[in-house]
Amino acid sequence: MTNDAPEREAMEIDVVIVGAGPAGLSAAIRLKQVAAEKGSDLNVVIVEKGSEVGAHILSGAVLDPSGLDALLPDWRDMPGAPVETPVTSESFRVLGPSGSVGLPVFAMPGMVKNHGCYIVSMGNVCRWLAEHAESLGVEIYPGMAASQLLYRQDGSVRGVVVGEMGIGKDGEKKDSYEPGMELVGKYVLFAEGVRGSLSKQLIEKFSLSEERDPQKYGIGLKELWEVAPEKRRPGHVQHTFGWPLKDDTGGGSFCYHYHDGTVALGFVVHLNYKNPYLYPYGEFQKLKTHPEIASLLEGGKRIAYGSRAITEGGYQSVPKLSFPGGALIGCAAGFVNVPRIKGNHNAMLTGVMAAEAAYDAISEGREGDELEAYQEAYDASPVKAELFKARNVKPLWTKFGTRLGAIGLAGLDLWTNSILPGLSFFGTLHHTKTDAAATEPADKHKPIDYPRADGDLTFDRLTNVAFSATNHEEDQPSHLKLKDPSIPIDVNLPRYAEPAQRYCPAAVYEVVTEEGGGDPKFQINAQNCVHCKTCDIKDPSQNIVWTVPEGGGGPNYPNM
Repeated sequence: MTNDAPEREAMEIDVVIVGAGPAGLSAAIRLKQVAAEKGSDLNVVIVEKGSEVGAHILSGAVLDPSGLDALLPDWRDMPGAPVETPVTSESFRVLGPSGSVGLPVFAMPGMVKNHGCYIVSMGNVCRWLAEHAESLGVEIYPGMAASQLLYRQDGSVRGVVVGEMGIGKDGEKKDSYEPGMELVGKYVLFAEGVRGSLSKQLIEKFSLSEERDPQKYGIGLKELWEVAPEKRRPGHVQHTFGWPLKDDTGGGSFCYHYHDGTVALGFVVHLNYKNPYLYPYGEFQKLKTHPEIASLLEGGKRIAYGSRAITEGGYQSVPKLSFPGGALIGCAAGFVNVPRIKGNHNAMLTGVMAAEAAYDAISEGREGDELEAYQEAYDASPVKAELFKARNVKPLWTKFGTRLGAIGLAGLDLWTNSILPGLSFFGTLHHTKTDAAATEPADKHKPIDYPRADGDLTFDRLTNVAFSATNHEEDQPSHLKLKDPSIPIDVNLPRYAEPAQRYCPAAVYEVVTEEGGGDPKFQINAQNCVHCKTCDIKDPSQNIVWTVPEGGGGPNYPNM
């Protein structure tokens, strides 16, 4: 710590957990469970940057209950469990501009089927898990952003700084300045989710991705709709490939019918797309004009919107999970199974594994060393086995496109893996470049024309952002940092037509020219940010760095 650093109170805790998502909450609950089983106790604290638990949680979501089964075997009998809509039917369709072709569900590899799963709001699942965690004695502090890592003299992670607030846009401390506090733990578990700002620093500092493939990502966009009574199909799940995306661009849609007459409609675009003119939000809105989707939504009402990046690298891209003083759990490491479009169960299972390793270490009188038992548990776990079976889907999709790669070759690969785990005609394929590096210069592509929003079925970004309940304290430094402020206009604009204008789902980035002409300027509307992290991932110059704003800022997702 530098001499001019503010003085902060320090709180010493057995285990600090950063992030109250499914991984962090599962880890906290399991720590308390194991301690109770052993007749001891541990101090466990979770800090969450959202205004409440669940405020920043956005997922499809069809939940594989294996994570809940491992954590809370009697969850079905527990009061208030918001896991109420079992999957009763499902379909897979390939869309064209005006129609679709159904894929036979009976012929699909078993891994991608949803029998035994539940349609849920993961935000509500996390709220419920948080109540249970608190009943066990876990302390949860929402609205507390972890903004800085703390290290011991030997270089191990010691803790995090949380709750620093009251710095103005000019970088000066306001009268309301609060220095925050240091949460110091024997171990710190990072459950920040996809592309977490501290997790990113840790992966670099401890070379956790050495000898791994680059992590891959998608952007997920989601609207929650109330649909007309005659169109409700509680328990129905639909996934689509194809239109409006071209065959060489990965992605697809999901449509999940809840028991209460609401429908989760979402669209995923793989962020390794080449064309810098592609506009993921525009593709999502275009999807809704398809006759089959428009018919479902007609007479309905959009009630919420949000967006989030998704880890897609899978088996080949999972970093080393432990480092001196802590570990990465959940999507901070990346355990999403792309063909299943699921990762919440794996997030929960890795939280449980890390918790058991941390408890054992503390009970042996250790602190600040590596939780090697967590890595060993993962290596022997169903999580790694599941990701191994699906390891070639994303590379085949990238190389051969949607029809041949994802539906044809990847389907064959999943079938051979289901017959004999690990069996593949392709061996293990690899991801060769980052999503940022996949972006090609604009002169290799043509601009894409997207229809204007009609305000009934399709919406402009700013209108939809209002339905995410996003808000930030305005008088604070932008949490979206530019390594070099000249790059957006001098490099990205002429070379890539500045794709930040399009890949951001919340209209944060604009290239503006003053009335009457003049040079273009790059404008950052940080107030709009929904914390999806896409800019940190897709910027072709890797010039944008996403950091946490003041705690409590960002979206406030209801039922997402």
